[in-house]
Amino acid sequence: MTIRVRSSLDARGLAAYAAAQLNAHFPDSHVVQADDLMSAVTVALSRLEHCFSQVDNKYFFDGEQVVFNHLHGDQYAMWLYLLSNELFRQGGPASTCSKLFLLNKALHGLDAFYEVELPSIFLFVHPLGTVLGRGRYSDYFIAYQRCGVGSNRDIYPTFGRHVTLRPGSAVLGRCAIGDNCQIATESLVLDRDLPDNTLYIGSPKTATLRRQDGPLPIWRANGA
Repeated sequence: MTIRVRSSLDARGLAAYAAAQLNAHFPDSHVVQADDLMSAVTVALSRLEHCFSQVDNKYFFDGEQVVFNHLHGDQYAMWLYLLSNELFRQGGPASTCSKLFLLNKALHGLDAFYEVELPSIFLFVHPLGTVLGRGRYSDYFIAYQRCGVGSNRDIYPTFGRHVTLRPGSAVLGRCAIGDNCQIATESLVLDRDLPDNTLYIGSPKTATLRRQDGPLPIWRANGA
């Protein structure tokens, strides 16, 4: 089946909209034009289509088409990350990449730097206060609000497929998180590996590990 995108703005409209936002928020001498973003917008839309097509939610995929609304906060946060990262991949100006990153921070309270390589399939769920550092991520990654991924002694975590960070959770340092793992609300994983199919609850000194069976149902066909 061919997946198509039903977007509230077409590619040109998205480029013009982002450029207007950047120039309003960062009124310096480096004015961003819609044409400066078009190449990155086109590829970022393709990446968004691939990502959203795996989300089993009518606001992302209606059964036939990917749905993208620039006024849907979670979707637009994901879009700004994809656009900033794609512009970076294409060798675009660092100042424009930084403005897109900072715009995401200003609008959504999300710190997902444009150089961080999130996986091709991921989901943000009202990610206010979430900071995603330079870990190694795999597909079907979910981050809720106030989540943190960061380093300890300059070493970052790695994540398997189908990892979910629940609100207020954090994974820091030398961690290898297996497939089908959830980090429970307000929990901290620090310099610790987790086997596949684990629900982690608590802090380093008081952690409880429970069995978790299979991926979350938010993914189409469970991400198979």
